[in-house]
Amino acid sequence: MSEDRLPFTAHLEELRTRLIHCSVAIAVGFVISYFFKEKLFEILTYPLISVMGKGDKLIFTGLPEAFFTYLKVAFFSGIMLAMPVILYEFWMFVAPGLYKKEKHLLFPIILLCSFFFIGGAFFGYFIVFPYGFKFFLGFASDTIKALPSMREYLSFATKLLVAFGLVFELPLVITCMASIGIVSVDFLKKNRKYALLLFFVGSALLTPPDVVTQIMMAFPLMLLYEISIVGARIFGKKNRAEKEEADPAAS
Repeated sequence: MSEDRLPFTAHLEELRTRLIHCSVAIAVGFVISYFFKEKLFEILTYPLISVMGKGDKLIFTGLPEAFFTYLKVAFFSGIMLAMPVILYEFWMFVAPGLYKKEKHLLFPIILLCSFFFIGGAFFGYFIVFPYGFKFFLGFASDTIKALPSMREYLSFATKLLVAFGLVFELPLVITCMASIGIVSVDFLKKNRKYALLLFFVGSALLTPPDVVTQIMMAFPLMLLYEISIVGARIFGKKNRAEKEEADPAAS
């Protein structure tokens, strides 16, 4: 076994190679995305533009603001385009050090993480954004006019999209915690009311301060929590131990 192990420097060299491949993939994705920067930004700003008044537009207050905003949009898009390569390089780096059972688990976990993150970002973009932006624009009046800038919108939108994506990872996090014995199904059921309170508090912090938007985020979190309980019931440590007792040959 010891003779088959690579020295530490070899692992560092492999890591360096993998990171270079990821960087090249991001650079290629960035170049491709830059040719469509205006269209990409138009798609990103659609939830805001759709609720703005007729003739209203986004502005930029500094001379280089529009240029750097488009660069950031192309960069974020380049990362998304390069994500298959990034996941592949990550898999190729960690797979040799995993047992066969761990390899079978890691790949589905990566796919599920990506699925829930994208689902959360889509939920924020298509459901929460229009109502949230409409609430903010509602403060405009005859003497007050909303003039959102490109830089501020990009920063605000990307933070919210990442926040929704991370929040939707809740079922995977709780299921993993249950699989190693940190939480149990009984614990999750017993503390459901406290989880509900945390969801509304978190929604109030992450979303615009209106009741409708907060409920729109808290409700799917409640649903995800119930999904987490099902996952904990199936993959929980106690459940696995009972299966192994019932079928020792399988373990």
